[in-house]
Amino acid sequence: MPHFFIERPIFAWVIALFIVLTGLLSIPRLPVAQYPEVAPPGIIISVSYPGASPEVMNTSVVSLIEREISSVDNLLYFESSSDTTGMASITVTFKPGTDIKLAQMDLQNQIKIVESRLPQSVRQNGINVEAANSGFLMMVGLKSPSGAYQEADLSDYFARNVTDELRRVPGVGKVQLFGGVKALRIWLDPMKLHSYGLSVTDVLSAISQQNVIVSPGRTGDEPATSSQEVTYPITVKGQLSSVEEFRNITIKSQVSAARVTLADVARVESELQSYAFGIRENGVPATAAAIQLSPGANAISTASGIRARLTELSGVLPEGMTFTVPFDTAPFVKLSILKVVETFVEAMVLVFFVMLLFLHKIRCTLIPAIVAPVALLGTFTVMLLSGYSINILTMFGMILAIGIIVDDAIVVVENVERLMEDKKMSPQDATREAMREITPAIIGITLVLTAVFIPMAFASGSVGIIYRQFSISMAISILLSAFLALTLTPALCATLLKPHGIHQGKSSVFSAWFNAHFHRLTSFYATGLGFVLKRTGRMMMIYAALCLALFAGLSTLPSSFLPDEDQGYFMSSIQLPSDATMQRTLKVVDTFEEEIAHRQAVESNIMILGFGFSGSGQNSAMAFTTLKDWRQRKGTTAQEEADHIRSQMANVPDAVTMSLLPPAISDMGTSSGFTYYLQDRGGKGYQALKKAANELIVQANHNPHLADVYIDGLGEGTSLSLHVDREKAEAMGVSFDEINQTISVAAGSTYVNDYTNNGRVQQVIVQADAPYRMQPEQLLALSVKNRLGQMLPLSTFVTLSWNVAPQQLIRYQGYPAIRITGSSAQGKSSGTAMAAMDNLAKHLPPGFAGEWAGSSLQEKESASQLPGLIVLSVLVVFMVLAALYESWSIPFAVMLVVPLGLLGAVLAVSVTNMTNDVFFKVGLITLIGLSAKNAILIIEFARQLMKEGKSLIDATLTAAKLRLRPILMTSLAFTLGVVPLMLASGASDSTQHAIGTGVFGGMISGTLLAIFFVPVFFVTITRFTGMRKYRLGNSRNG
Repeated sequence: MPHFFIERPIFAWVIALFIVLTGLLSIPRLPVAQYPEVAPPGIIISVSYPGASPEVMNTSVVSLIEREISSVDNLLYFESSSDTTGMASITVTFKPGTDIKLAQMDLQNQIKIVESRLPQSVRQNGINVEAANSGFLMMVGLKSPSGAYQEADLSDYFARNVTDELRRVPGVGKVQLFGGVKALRIWLDPMKLHSYGLSVTDVLSAISQQNVIVSPGRTGDEPATSSQEVTYPITVKGQLSSVEEFRNITIKSQVSAARVTLADVARVESELQSYAFGIRENGVPATAAAIQLSPGANAISTASGIRARLTELSGVLPEGMTFTVPFDTAPFVKLSILKVVETFVEAMVLVFFVMLLFLHKIRCTLIPAIVAPVALLGTFTVMLLSGYSINILTMFGMILAIGIIVDDAIVVVENVERLMEDKKMSPQDATREAMREITPAIIGITLVLTAVFIPMAFASGSVGIIYRQFSISMAISILLSAFLALTLTPALCATLLKPHGIHQGKSSVFSAWFNAHFHRLTSFYATGLGFVLKRTGRMMMIYAALCLALFAGLSTLPSSFLPDEDQGYFMSSIQLPSDATMQRTLKVVDTFEEEIAHRQAVESNIMILGFGFSGSGQNSAMAFTTLKDWRQRKGTTAQEEADHIRSQMANVPDAVTMSLLPPAISDMGTSSGFTYYLQDRGGKGYQALKKAANELIVQANHNPHLADVYIDGLGEGTSLSLHVDREKAEAMGVSFDEINQTISVAAGSTYVNDYTNNGRVQQVIVQADAPYRMQPEQLLALSVKNRLGQMLPLSTFVTLSWNVAPQQLIRYQGYPAIRITGSSAQGKSSGTAMAAMDNLAKHLPPGFAGEWAGSSLQEKESASQLPGLIVLSVLVVFMVLAALYESWSIPFAVMLVVPLGLLGAVLAVSVTNMTNDVFFKVGLITLIGLSAKNAILIIEFARQLMKEGKSLIDATLTAAKLRLRPILMTSLAFTLGVVPLMLASGASDSTQHAIGTGVFGGMISGTLLAIFFVPVFFVTITRFTGMRKYRLGNSRNG
C-alpha cells in the first residue's frame, strides 16, 4: 500500500483532505459536556401526606410503594426518606445504560398497582414520578429590588408563569420551586366555632357543599318533543371564584337565629399554599427554583436554553420584578472544556518543538505537523458517527494520542532521512526502502496500541463508561495515524524531502552540533548496552527487584474514585436542634451571611431555609456559595473557603454547619466524601439501629483515616403524642374520625377542594389560626360535636405525653437504615477511608449490615475491576504479538518491559501524594501499549537483521543503536505532550494532574529503562528458547 501512494501523492492528498473536511463539519455538530452520561440514571418519586409522621409515611405509603418497585428491570438500588413535614421521596437508581423513559413507565405502572391502597390524601395530592439527576444544574431566582412585591407574590408569580416554561426547556428533568403557588387559606378560630356550636366538620362540609362544580345540562336536549326547535346550555355558578364569596359561605342557618358565615368563624385570604421554605439571595428575601437535569441531558446546552427562556420571559415580567441566576454549574463545565482545549494546543506545540529539535529541518517537521491534525480531525468524525461527545474524557484521550499520532510519522521521516544520509538515496528510493523496513513495525505497534484498549470495552458500571470514552478516542486516533503513516506520510516524504547536499539552511550549524552530541550519546549508549548484554543474568535479577518494587508500590498506593475538583462553589448545610423554629434558623443564617459577606473570594450566595440534602424542616438551611473566577482568587481554593466558613460557624451555639465541595461528577451524589447506609436487616428496631450507628460513628471519628463522620439526617426530636380514649369517646357520642379530623385540621392542614382565581385553579386549605396551635394545651381546648349536637373539648377523652421520636426515617434497599456521611482524613485517600469503614463494620452487632451508595459504590466497583483489566490488556497484547510474529517467545520479550513503565507511574503518583483513581488506572493501561511500542521498534529490527545473517548480539546492538533516535524522539514527544496536563491550573486542574502525572512518570521510566532492558529480554529469551542457529559474534559472545 505505501508504494501505491508514493507513486500517487495526489491520491493521498485527496484522502487526507476528505478526512479534514468531514472532521471540520463534525466538530460543530458534536455535543459538548464536562463528562458523558457516567452517573447511573435516577428517578425520584415524591409523595405528600400533610400532617403525617415519618412512621405513618413509612408504614402506610413508602413501604407499599417500595414493595412494588423492587421488581423493576435494571434496578441498581433505591433509597427513601420520610420526615415530619409529611413529605417522602424515593430515589430509584438504575444501572448505567438503562433507557430511563422505559424505566419511568415501568415505575408508574408499578405505582398504579398499589395506588388504591394509599391514603386518600396522598392520592389527592398526587404521586410525582420524575426522571432527574441528583445534583442541581442551576438556580433561577425572582426578586423585587424595589421591595414592591412580597415573597408570597414572587413565589406565586414564579409558580404560575415560570415553572412550566422552564420544564419545557429541552434537558430539564425537574424544577423544584422553593416557595409555592398561592391558595385560598381559611384560618379557623376555634373559640368562635365553639361559641356558635360548630365543629371543624361543619365547616368542611359547608365548603364542600357550596363550592362545587355544577354541570346542569341543556334545555331541549335529545330526546326532545317534536315541537322543540331550539336548545340552550344551562349555566349555574357552583364553584366560587373570590375571597369575598368564600367569606359569605353559610355555615349555619336557622329560622330563629342569625346566619353564621365563614367570615364569622375564620379569616379568609389568598396566601401561600406552603410555608415550608424561605429564600435569601445575598441576604435579600426572594424566591428561587432549583433545576435538575434529566438523565443524559447536556448541561451546557440546557443551561443556555434556560437563560434564553428567561430572556424571553423578562419581557413580560411585571415592573419591579427581575430574574437572577445566583447559582450555575454550567460556567465551570464550559471552562473545564476550554482549559482542556488549551492543554491540547500546548501539547501540540511542545510535540512539534521536539520534532524540530530532533529532525532540525522544517520540511521534516512539516510532515508530522500535517499528518497529526488530519488524524485528530478524523477522530472527531468517527466520534460523531459513534454518538460520542466532546468531553473531558475524549479530549484527554486525544491529548495523550498526540504523542502517539506523530510517532508513526516521525519513525517514517527519521528512517527516510537516515537512508538518504547513509546511503545517499533519493527521497523516492529512500521512502520505498524505509517503508519496506518499518511497515511491519508500524502495523505491529498499531495493533498493540489499539489492542490494549479492547478490555476496557468490557468494564461495567460508571467506570466502564469512563474507560470506553477514553479508549475509543485514543484507539480511533491511533488507527487513523497508522493509516496515514502508510498513505499520506510516504507520499509527503517522497515529494517534500530533498536529497542531502541539495537543501542547506541556517539550521545546519545547529544540526551539526546536535548530531555530533547525539552521536556521542549513541556511542556511550552502545558501550553501556554492550556491557549490559554480557551480564544478562544480573540484569534479570535487577528486573525482578524492580517488579517487586512495582507490586509493593501498587499495593500501598492510596485509592480513590475521582480527584476532588475546585468547581468554583461549595455548599453549606446548617442544622439546628429538631425542635427549632424557622425564626431560630434565620438567626443562624444571618450569622452565616455576615461571614460570607466578608470573604473576598465569594461572588454570590443563595440560602434556602427549610431545605437540606439531609432532609427538610424548619431547623434546616442550605447555602450554595459561588466563588469568583479562578484568576481573580489565585491562591484561594474552594476547599479553603469551605474550611474557613465551617471553622467560623463552629462557634455558633445550637447549630452544626458542614461546608462541603460538590462531587467530582455532579450526578453522583450531592457532595464530596462517602455515603454509607447502615441497615437494620434483623428487624431490631430504630433504637437499636441508632445505637449501632452511634457506636460506629464514635469509632470512625477516632480512626486516623477518617474525618467528619456523622449521621446524615434530621436526627431525633421531642414529639407530642395524643392518646385518645376511644371507648370513652364512643360512649359520649364522638367518633374517632371526628377527633382525628379536628386535630389534623387544627395542627396540620386539610385540602378541601379547588377554586378558580383569575383563570388559575388553586387549592382551598383549612387550618386553625396561628394563635390557637402554638401550645399543646390549645389542642386539648379544641371542641368536637357529639351525636346530640353538644360541644365537648378534646381534653374530655384525649391526653398528652412527650416522647423522643425520629424526625426522619430512611430506608435503603427496603430495609430501615441510617445514612452516614464522612470523608477521608487530611492526607488520606477516599479508598483508605472506605476500607477503614468496612473494617469497623465487621464488628457491628448481629442483624446489622452496611452498604455503599453513590460515587462510593462506583469507587468500590472501579477498584475491583483494575487487576482484571490489566491482566486482560497484557493478555490481549500478548496474543496480538504472538499472531503477528508467529512466535510464543518474542511476545514475552516485548511484554516484560511493561512493569518498567508502570513502575515510573506509581513512583510519580506516590511522590506527588496523589491517588490510584480512575484516571491513574486509565494511564496504567495506556502505558502497557506505550511500553510495548518501544520494545517492538528494537525487536522487530533485530529480527530482520538476524534474518539477514547477523548474530544475536550484533543484531540486537545494531537495532538498539539505530532505533535509539526514533525511540527517544517519539518518547520525548509523548512525554512533553503530557507536561501541560501536569502543570495545568484553574478549572479541572486536579483531573488533568491525575492523568498527566502517572503517564509522565511511566514514560520516563519506561523509556530510560527499556532501552537497556529490552535488548536484555530479547537476548535472554532468544537464548532460552534455543534459537542458537544464528551466528554469535566472537567479540561479543560472552
